Amino acid sequence: MTGRGGRRAWGAGVALAAVVLAVSACGSIEDAGRSFPVGSVGPAKTVSPAVDLTRAELVRVLRAHNLQLGDTQVPVRKAESPLLVDAARAVYQVILPKDPSKGYVVVYEFSDPTHAASAAAEQQVYLASGPGRVQTPQGTITVIRQVGSTVVLYDWLPGAAQDPSAPDVQTALEELGIGFPVAP
Repeated sequence: MTGRGGRRAWGAGVALAAVVLAVSACGSIEDAGRSFPVGSVGPAKTVSPAVDLTRAELVRVLRAHNLQLGDTQVPVRKAESPLLVDAARAVYQVILPKDPSKGYVVVYEFSDPTHAASAAAEQQVYLASGPGRVQTPQGTITVIRQVGSTVVLYDWLPGAAQDPSAPDVQTALEELGIGFPVAP
């Protein structure tokens, strides 16, 4: 009774094992806990002059703290609530010489200040929720600011900061627009 049916079951088991091995070979232990960046502009959307105005404000407040803003060289995606996921965005980077892989600031664009405020409030709640908390390391400080019809998002982890200017980025950004504090 184990003839053809047993061979089919054995063959299916071998095929399943091959798939499991192939999938597990796609990652490595070195990749554990590592996030891979994705595109920096929202789904089929481009940003408008409102983002350029927010960028000018970013440059102004950062310059007051002897910090420089540049365009990012890599795509970045932060933990985002649904409204931010769907928004057009631009990604910038504060130059931190001793920590060149940090300092990312994302500017999201909305149709008007009311929608931007709703998105900022949603992000504030999202980051305090279970799903939002598991997407950022414990102790992460998040700055959410509404500037007109845009939302500025920046986060950093004090315990992992290697550049002494990292706290100044937070201080500078807290001078922008309207704040939406996130409980640590």
